[in-house]
Amino acid sequence: MAVAVSTDFDFAAYLEASRQRVEQALDAALGPERPESLREAMRYSLLAGGKRLRPILCLASCELAGGTSALALPTAVALEMIHTMSLIHDDLPAMDNDDLRRGRPTNHKVFGEANAILAGDALLTRAFEMVALRSPGVAPERLLRVLGELSLAAGAPGLVGGQVVDLESEGRQVDLDTLEYIHLHKTGALLQASVLTGALIAGAEDDLLDALRTYSRGIGLAFQIIDDILDLTASSAVLGKTAGKDLAADKTTYPKLLGLEESRRRADVLVRESKEALQPWLAQAGPLVALADYITSRDR
Repeated sequence: MAVAVSTDFDFAAYLEASRQRVEQALDAALGPERPESLREAMRYSLLAGGKRLRPILCLASCELAGGTSALALPTAVALEMIHTMSLIHDDLPAMDNDDLRRGRPTNHKVFGEANAILAGDALLTRAFEMVALRSPGVAPERLLRVLGELSLAAGAPGLVGGQVVDLESEGRQVDLDTLEYIHLHKTGALLQASVLTGALIAGAEDDLLDALRTYSRGIGLAFQIIDDILDLTASSAVLGKTAGKDLAADKTTYPKLLGLEESRRRADVLVRESKEALQPWLAQAGPLVALADYITSRDR
């Protein structure tokens, strides 16, 4: 079943306006941390640009569930802080050992490994502060559910667990189920949390939450499949990070297991299924439907 966004919806304008709003909120979220070196390291990675897909998904799902984006903005900022932490730590020599992120030297190349680790830790803990202490107007019971979702996504049941299995799988032949486990946890968990937390802030009913779980699971896997494809087909200049890293690390990827054409087909199917889950709310789901399409059409 084809699911299309109304031709009246200007997705490019929506995406840019949302991104700018998130950027302003991120800039305002870091206060006068001491020592100054810590603040510089935190700001260096947090304000380095990027798609800001996770916070935008949070804002869009809050609006779909009947809330306002202003209510979800602190949680949207928290999601980007957690994501940035994961990138800082992922780039470390003990992890994926990368020198380039978002077109700039990685955090540990500029500030040293110890300061990079601590900057990531500080961003992670600031994320929970954003939700717990800087979310005026949101009912405490809703914030508790948001904190629970973020804890699951950031910890062993989510991106930490996915990272461990990813590291353990380097240089080994793994099957599709293991690869899917890695991607659903290392990448997909935080994308799903982005969608669910926005809806929870707005007090979404269970039927909508179930649909958003299906939607976010699909876009989470599709996002990583496209990442795997771009790692092979795009340049470092386009990606803003080192291209070909998966091949060099002998990682199992979707193209390695399925080939480029079948990987692209699988991503398209996942996105179609994600959009179909939102069919009952289609009149209000334009941003989420367009964001799903954006995931498979992006070139970086």
